[in-house]
Amino acid sequence: MSIFSNLFKAKKAPAKPAKKSASTKKPVQKKPAQKKPAPKQRSTPKLAETQQIAKQPSDQGKKSRAKQPPADLPLLGQDFIDLDLPEPLNLAIRKLNFSHCTPIQKEVLPHSLDGEDVIAQAQTGTGKTAAFLISIITYHLENPERQARKPGTPFALIIAPTRELVMQIASDAELLTEFTDLHVMAVVGGIDYEKQKRELERPVEVIVATPGRLLDFCRSGVINLGQVETLVIDEADRMLNMGFIPDVKAIVQRTPKKDKRQTQLYSATFSEDIKRLAKTWTLDPVRIEIAPEQVAVSSVEQLIYFTSESEKFMVLCNLIAQQTDSKVIVFVNRRDETRRLEEKLYRQGFKTGLLTGEVAQRKRIKTLDEFKDGDIQVMVATDVAGRGIHVDNISHVVNYNLPEDPEDYVHRIGRTGRAGAKGVSISLVCESDAFMMPSIEELLGESLSFTYPPDDLLIQLSAPVRARRVNSDLIPKDKDTRKPPRRRG
Repeated sequence: MSIFSNLFKAKKAPAKPAKKSASTKKPVQKKPAQKKPAPKQRSTPKLAETQQIAKQPSDQGKKSRAKQPPADLPLLGQDFIDLDLPEPLNLAIRKLNFSHCTPIQKEVLPHSLDGEDVIAQAQTGTGKTAAFLISIITYHLENPERQARKPGTPFALIIAPTRELVMQIASDAELLTEFTDLHVMAVVGGIDYEKQKRELERPVEVIVATPGRLLDFCRSGVINLGQVETLVIDEADRMLNMGFIPDVKAIVQRTPKKDKRQTQLYSATFSEDIKRLAKTWTLDPVRIEIAPEQVAVSSVEQLIYFTSESEKFMVLCNLIAQQTDSKVIVFVNRRDETRRLEEKLYRQGFKTGLLTGEVAQRKRIKTLDEFKDGDIQVMVATDVAGRGIHVDNISHVVNYNLPEDPEDYVHRIGRTGRAGAKGVSISLVCESDAFMMPSIEELLGESLSFTYPPDDLLIQLSAPVRARRVNSDLIPKDKDTRKPPRRRG
């Protein structure tokens, strides 16, 4: 089930915009900020009109990817009726049983659907992915192509910092485009380059990508960004922290100028650096803020257990043993510690998964799928890899170590309590990381109370029930795959 299922809450929807007819897709044209026109009015082609698009000469010989909708779909929610979306998109929304929009969608969609640039501050789990996907799909359906696109030439580009997040966005896009002919493709590292290159030999409308692999394809001429009409930059603050901004700048330079495209930028925080980048990449944007404390903290019960380093593992095992029907994520600061902890939990008999940057991409995708399906109960992850975890019904997040960056604390606990659902965050704090608490409390704007673990979490563990295993899913170290040095002389 997609993360969208719990993302829609009841609020009054924006007023329904007026219509005007649109029969062909035109490049986005924007006037300078000082002469900003009133927001353009959208058209809403009926399903018959959308189906007629496939009969145009430019689409002759193209096999339709759209599916036939089931006959027993639930009714469309009032929020989406008021948004006046195209019928193929409404069918997908009904099949996913969406009912109401989240606050970020309420704020973003009236502007993004009218072609305005958007800068939005919102955490993951607030429904922002659905917001930019709905506007992308709507634009494409209401403004059909004049002629078929060349292979590797998308009209929409979505950039995200991690492979897991890219795969999640692409998965959600597939669900929302089920009754359309849009081809969505994820472009990430860690997957066979030649295989992705072959897939790009056919037309693709929407590309979701990490910066590095995308640039590789751009520089080799496989992907052409010269006809991008909608650009989405997701989790811009994370890309800044991970050092991806030079790559993102190079990517943006390959797209049309900002007055010829729509740009949407999403970030959990807005530092001065992010504000400067947003000003450079957008034209007269609408600024939207969803307070972090309302979307990432208020729905999560935060417990701080003060314990010794030697007791941490015992407390963790007893805690997991009490959550027999729940999904648990355990965050660890370093990859080597993450690997050792996951191995110890596995030997104690838990159904565990490992998610770090050194795990091969195919294994990471398989592990996430097993976690979503409940085949894995406990996911042990680092911050970078865990940022892309978007899974429903995670009951507990455990900070085995406190993060060195206070913002990572908010991102971690945001894996539970998503979109208003209730969740529990437990931090196991010892003498070596207690000094990090003041900066976390300053960011949260509140004091967190320390307590000692209850007696039922201090029960001595039995001996391991499983033998050690050899992990063959890790990416080999460079020294193991390095070519022999050249001989001199």
